[in-house]
Amino acid sequence: MNNNGIRPIEILLVEDSPADVRLTQEALKEEKFHVNLSVVNDGVEAMEFLLRQGNYEKAVRPDLILLDLNLPRKDGKEVLKEIKNDENLKTIPVVILTISKAEEDIFKTYNLHANCYITKPLDLNQFARVVKSIKEFWLTIVKLPPNAR
Repeated sequence: MNNNGIRPIEILLVEDSPADVRLTQEALKEEKFHVNLSVVNDGVEAMEFLLRQGNYEKAVRPDLILLDLNLPRKDGKEVLKEIKNDENLKTIPVVILTISKAEEDIFKTYNLHANCYITKPLDLNQFARVVKSIKEFWLTIVKLPPNAR
């Protein structure tokens, strides 16, 4: 809880690009929302975080997951499939945030029950605007499911 008694929004960013992690962190900084951003760098770590295994025993259940598709060790589609097939995780909204514009990826991720598919812009300012738009939409307009800790 912050000083106003409001629980921060927990976001898990699954991203292997340090530059995209930094840009996302900067874009999410804003006093209007208190966001705790957790970052993992590959699909295996993402599942360990979500299942609270290994180094992530005390991980907080995210309210929202930002998931890249092109990840080392386990790709984003595999992670999405595991999340949506898990009774305890499937209600967490998953936003695909990737460079892929491939129709096959879009179709496959929606078939795996992604909540949203966004192609990352290459321009840094546009990327920041996209992340801010995600934050505005998912944190002010959408009613997120209760965080089942």
